[in-house]
Amino acid sequence: MKIPVVYYLKVVVVLCLAMNLVACANLGSKGDPRDPIEGFNRGVYSFNEKLDQAVVSRLAKFYQAITPDFVDQGISNFFSNINDIVVIINDVLQFKIGQAFSDLTRFVFNSTLGIGGLFDVSTNIGYTKHNEDFGQTLAKWGFGSGPYLVVPVLGPSTLRDIAGYAVASTMVSPLSYIDSTPQYMGVMTLNYVDFKADLLSAERLMQEAAVDKYEFTKSAYLELRDNLINDREDSGLNYEELDL
Repeated sequence: MKIPVVYYLKVVVVLCLAMNLVACANLGSKGDPRDPIEGFNRGVYSFNEKLDQAVVSRLAKFYQAITPDFVDQGISNFFSNINDIVVIINDVLQFKIGQAFSDLTRFVFNSTLGIGGLFDVSTNIGYTKHNEDFGQTLAKWGFGSGPYLVVPVLGPSTLRDIAGYAVASTMVSPLSYIDSTPQYMGVMTLNYVDFKADLLSAERLMQEAAVDKYEFTKSAYLELRDNLINDREDSGLNYEELDL
């Protein structure tokens, strides 16, 4: 099967980011040991914010305006259902066998009774959504988080999480095996715009509430990842209100 060109581009981007970390290691703030390259990260954060204001938010608002609620929800459900494959694999890698069976059952029900995942029938019968990814698996295996990192377009992460994301998005997710690069880009763009449209209300609240949005996002992301790694998902933070 032909591997999309985007696969190779992602690998190059991840390698470049890793090299940037090494090159910029002495340029960051000494105030937060989790964020040794704060100057670099704030620059990327500012770039992402400008890109979001100029392009992404406008696309998300247009998408939200023209898409009926039931269609919007169906698209979100579809991509969530595909993500459950990644969740199941990480369940197994973390030896959460009972949860793996639960998530597999959820995936089967949603893929069949839910018509390819367009409808989330599993939650209504007790098979709730779990959030497991390769970043969490690496943490369970004893890998340190590495420095906090803001990734162009994708947003907040750590070196460990972006490595896990690269594995999932280039080798594990079924979407990565779409043969046609234009089709792959189209599907991924729809996924991203749908995701951003769902976050519009949360972003408005953050714009109003946060004095330093960079610090707010960093603290929220790192706390969220710690809660997920340690299976404390009842912290009040919403996994889907942060980008990566």
